[in-house]
Amino acid sequence: MALFYSSCVEFKGAGILICGESGSGKSDLSLRLIEQGAILVSDDQTVLEKDKSGELAAFAPEALEGLLEIRGMGIVSMPFLRKTTVKLKIDLCPSAKINRMPIPAAERIENVDIPVIQIDAAAPSAAAKIKLALSIQNGERKIIS
Repeated sequence: MALFYSSCVEFKGAGILICGESGSGKSDLSLRLIEQGAILVSDDQTVLEKDKSGELAAFAPEALEGLLEIRGMGIVSMPFLRKTTVKLKIDLCPSAKINRMPIPAAERIENVDIPVIQIDAAAPSAAAKIKLALSIQNGERKIIS
């Protein structure tokens, strides 16, 4: 079991782990995804563990369940899921540091390989890119080159 300083939401049954430095936009991006139909799992801290089926489970520490920090407003209670299965990891970074044509990447977390993409949380298309990445992962879309 590991504690990650990250946020996590579930969209259409897929857990999305959002990682980045403090102030990088994890909570803000989570809020934008929630507004588009995602459900909060955790904000700021996420507990990760390999479950019995061999997948990576994510949940919030009990004291933080259902809480989302909205910069400029404070901590707000939100509907939440107690647990999800992580299907995608998002690494937040400035767009100038993101390769235009990256090689598909994965990261081993708790002995489970999780696909990773880099996103600029400030980009207006950030939430759309995450949803597109999930559709590629599900075989609904395809990367041509």
